[in-house]
Amino acid sequence: MLYNRGMKHYDYLIVGCGLFGATFANIALQQGKKVLIIDKRNHVAGNIYTEEREKIHVHVYGAHIFHTSFERVWKYVNQFATFNNFINNVIADYKGERYHLPFNMNTFHELWGVNTEEEAKAVIAKQIKEANIKEITNLEEQAISLVGTDVYQKLIKGYTEKQWGRDCKELPSFIIKRLPLRFTYDNNYFNDKYQGIPIGGYTKMVEKMIEGADVLLNTKYQDFIKDNPHVADKIIYTGPIDEYFDFKLGKLEYRTVEFEVLTFDKPDYQGNAVVNYTEREIPYTRIIEHKYFDKHDDQLKTIISKEYPSEYSEGKEPYYPVNNERNSTLVQGYQELAKNEKNVFFKGRLGEYKYYDMDDVILSALEFADEELKA
Repeated sequence: MLYNRGMKHYDYLIVGCGLFGATFANIALQQGKKVLIIDKRNHVAGNIYTEEREKIHVHVYGAHIFHTSFERVWKYVNQFATFNNFINNVIADYKGERYHLPFNMNTFHELWGVNTEEEAKAVIAKQIKEANIKEITNLEEQAISLVGTDVYQKLIKGYTEKQWGRDCKELPSFIIKRLPLRFTYDNNYFNDKYQGIPIGGYTKMVEKMIEGADVLLNTKYQDFIKDNPHVADKIIYTGPIDEYFDFKLGKLEYRTVEFEVLTFDKPDYQGNAVVNYTEREIPYTRIIEHKYFDKHDDQLKTIISKEYPSEYSEGKEPYYPVNNERNSTLVQGYQELAKNEKNVFFKGRLGEYKYYDMDDVILSALEFADEELKA
C-alpha cells in the first residue's frame, strides 16, 4: 500500500477509509480510476480496525461481527478475506444471574422455568395484560407492551439506559420499534445466512481492498483541501456532515463508547466472546473477550475490553446518531446544504448521519458505485 501523494490529480478523493470509502475505492480502482484516500486517524479500516496483540486480533473500536443475508455482499467481501465460522452467542448478566440472548426459549426457561412456546407466550401475555398500558409514550412502555415486565426489567432497562445515558421513560418509543422473540432454543444472535469474522482481522481485509490507491493518514479534510483544492474531480466524503459545513447550523449529537482494555496472564477470562451487563449500577454495558472471535487454543494470555457508553464530545469518536426530533431536523438542513456542493457526495454512517450495519454500508457503497461508475 502506498502512503504518499504520488500523482498530483485524482479522479476521486475519498475522505475516510472505513467500509464505505474502502468499498467505493476498490470498485473505482478496478475501473482504472485514480484514487486518493485520506483519513484523520493513523490507520485504515475506520471503526473495524483490528490490531494484533499477544497473537490476538483485538477489535480496537468494539466488537464487529460480520453478518449478512445479501449474497452479493458476501461474495464481495470473500474476495479479500477468508471468514471463519464464528457465531455470536451472547450471555447477559443481571446481578449475577445469567441469561442467553437474543430472547429465546433458553432465556424464557432461565427466567420462568418454562419449556414450551405456549408456556412462554402465556407468561409474556399475562405480564403485558397486568401492565395495563393504555397509551405508549416512551421506550419503557413500548418495551413492556412487546415483551412484558421481566424481560424488560432484567434484560433491557439498565442496558438501554447506560447505552443512551437517559432513563427509559425519557427515551422515545421509536428507538425500540420491535423486539424479536424466538420461541426456539436458538442462541445465534443473528438470523443472517452468512456470518463470520475475517481470519487475520479486518485491517488486512481493508488493506487488500484499497491496494492501488494512494493513502494519506493523520490528515484532516479541512486542512488538506485548503492546500489542495483541485486535487480531484470528485469527492466521496464519509466524515461528519456537520463538520464539513463547519457546524454552521449546529452540531449533530452522538453517543460514543470508551474502552478499558485489560490483558491477563491466563488463557481465559469469561469463557465467551460477549457478555452483556444489564443492570444500571454496573457502568459498562458489556465485556468483549477478543480471543473468542478467532480462537487459538495455544494462547496463554487473554485480552478483554470493557465498553462504557458516554456523551460524545470533541476529541472522542462519534458512534451512534441520536435519533430525536432536533437531530432529524438538523440533518435535513445539512442535507439541503449538501445538494449545493458540486461533485461532493456525502456517504456512510457519518456523512448520512445514519446507523449502518457493516453489510448495509457495503451494499450502499456497491449500489452507489453501480450508479456513479456506470459506463
